[in-house]
Amino acid sequence: MRLYRSTNCPERWYAYSESTGWVMFPNTADGWTKRQPARGIDPIDVREVPVQLAYGAGIPGSPTASVEQPASEFNLAEAA
Repeated sequence: MRLYRSTNCPERWYAYSESTGWVMFPNTADGWTKRQPARGIDPIDVREVPVQLAYGAGIPGSPTASVEQPASEFNLAEAA
């Protein structure tokens, strides 16, 4: 899973994985549970950031996630 931040919408996280496609979710506790398909993303305004930044929102693989996923799915070396 890759995590992104938009300069136009700093209150939201954007994520992409082959299993979820592009999704967006609020930068709040348990925001991942409120995710929805992302539309209208402008690649010029989106930057990849370390996935650990969204752990508070419950992104899969985080210590606070409600659904455990294998750590092998996440390539944290690429996110750093």
